[in-house]
Amino acid sequence: MIRVETIETLNGILAYAGVAALVVTALLIIDMRGKRALAPYIVKWGLLATFVVALAGTVLSLVYSDVFGLVPCGLCWFERIMLYPQVLLVGTALIVRERTIPRYGIVLSTVGLVISLYHHYIQMGGGEFVRCPAAGVGADCAKRFMFELGFITFPLLGAISFALLIALYVYLRREYARS
Repeated sequence: MIRVETIETLNGILAYAGVAALVVTALLIIDMRGKRALAPYIVKWGLLATFVVALAGTVLSLVYSDVFGLVPCGLCWFERIMLYPQVLLVGTALIVRERTIPRYGIVLSTVGLVISLYHHYIQMGGGEFVRCPAAGVGADCAKRFMFELGFITFPLLGAISFALLIALYVYLRREYARS
């Protein structure tokens, strides 16, 4: 049986990783609009970075549900639907050196970002515009399993991950168009 302390420790680590990812996202956006000093690194490592972000999100979501036993709600499933294929798509793009993958990743990540932000809004006490798809079947979209630093929830971590993916994809797409 997994100890509660293990989950709490991992939650804390993920909260700080989420804050760091938010800072990286902001730096990418600032650099993309400015001198593009990171461009050589993004061209070389950007696709691998998107793969790592998507893979980490996928693995961690499965650990929380399948190892820790936290039942994902309906919105969590929709967020997963937007994330999981990116591991395969970007992994394939890495192998075959595909340069059109950012357009597909942007679409998946944008939909995932919107769902995640709405989910976070609900978990922070906002009213539902759309009923939770899992209402009444054991998982509640408004229930928080994580609440770190006074604002970080699982859906917010998902939103940050999707925002980072979008920033990487947009940067990659612009750099690929230049070459």
